[in-house]
Amino acid sequence: MNPVTVYGTRFCPYCVAAKQLLDAKGLVYQYIAVDNDHDLRENISRRSGQRTVPQIWIGEQHIGGFTDLRKLALNGDLDRLINA
Repeated sequence: MNPVTVYGTRFCPYCVAAKQLLDAKGLVYQYIAVDNDHDLRENISRRSGQRTVPQIWIGEQHIGGFTDLRKLALNGDLDRLINA
């Protein structure tokens, strides 16, 4: 089972929605808040090529933000990626 890591901020509605989606599926994930860590946020931005949150990884694969996570969940690919 591939680990899921979500980088986000406490008050971001898309971060909350990503956590709710993962919770609803019963998935275990690591949530890392980047609110007060400018260096970590910059590192995540460089790794993902995105400046927005959340930024989500499944294993070593960057999948994007909440909209990307939702698409994967709706078409069944999220389970495949988690269980790969």
